[in-house]
Formats: sequence, C-alpha cells, structure tokens
Amino acid sequence: MMKSRIPVVLLACGSFNPITNMHLRLFEVARDHLHQTAVPELKLLCGAGVLKSFRTPNLWKEAHIQEIVEEFGMVCVGRAGHDPKGYVWESPVLQRHQHNVHLAKEPVQNEISATYIRRALGQGQSVKYLLPDAVIAYIKEHKLYTNGSSREGKSTQSNEGKTS
Repeated sequence: MMKSRIPVVLLACGSFNPITNMHLRLFEVARDHLHQTAVPELKLLCGAGVLKSFRTPNLWKEAHIQEIVEEFGMVCVGRAGHDPKGYVWESPVLQRHQHNVHLAKEPVQNEISATYIRRALGQGQSVKYLLPDAVIAYIKEHKLYTNGSSREGKSTQSNEGKTS
C-alpha cells in the first residue's frame, strides 16, 4: 500500500535513442517506489545502465556524481543483466551517500534496450509495441536507424517504411 501521495519531480538522463515504452516506464516505477519509501523533492532518475556508467573512466566527473547524490539523490530502476547494488558498493561516492540512492525494482523484467531497437530497425524488423506509435511515426518520417543511414537520419531506399 502506498503512503500518502506526494509531489515527485524526476529528472531523467540517458540516451533515450530511440525512446522506448520501457524508458517511459522508468517514471512510473520510480514514482511508485518513492511514494512507498521516501519523501522526494527532486531526484535524478536513471536506469541501471546509467548507474553503471558512473564507473566508466572520464565519462562523469566525480565532483558531478558527488553533487547529484549528495544534493539531490537519485532513483535507479533495475534492469535484467545489471547489478545496481553492486554498482553502488563499487563506488566510494555512491557508497558514502547510499541513503540518497533509491534502487527501485521493475516488476516486469525486460531485456529490451535502445541498442536492440536500433539494431532491429536497421534490419528492417518490426518494433511495434516496443516504442510509442508517435516515436515509430517520427522514425519513419525522418528515415532513422535504417541500413545505410547515419545518425542524422539518411536512409537507403530499400529499407524505407520497414520500421513497424
């Protein structure tokens, strides 16, 4: 049962490239988790992949990680194949501020990633029900993620229209 519903402000980061239904689901899972466990103000919302990226040398400045977890806190939604608790324990900064790092579990486990979506689109496979319809329409309109296309959306003629 949820505690009283309190205002929640979540700031998300990640590539969202392309945005999937599971990216959108992060917000729902995090909100539910915070309503059950915390009194939120403003938190960084991320998936386990972003939390793991804190370990990548020269990707994040340690001072920025410190500021995020010390001043605001974060909510990390787990994902199959990741160990968010392990990522916290491997980082002295995250370990020191673990009281401000909320690990939320996604009740519907998935292995869908934006990388998988881009690969499927590049091979002309359907991504229906994996992405919001508006995102699929945008991808088609701008000819994104097709074989021979660049990130700017250039496409080969043979793959046009095969994104859903």
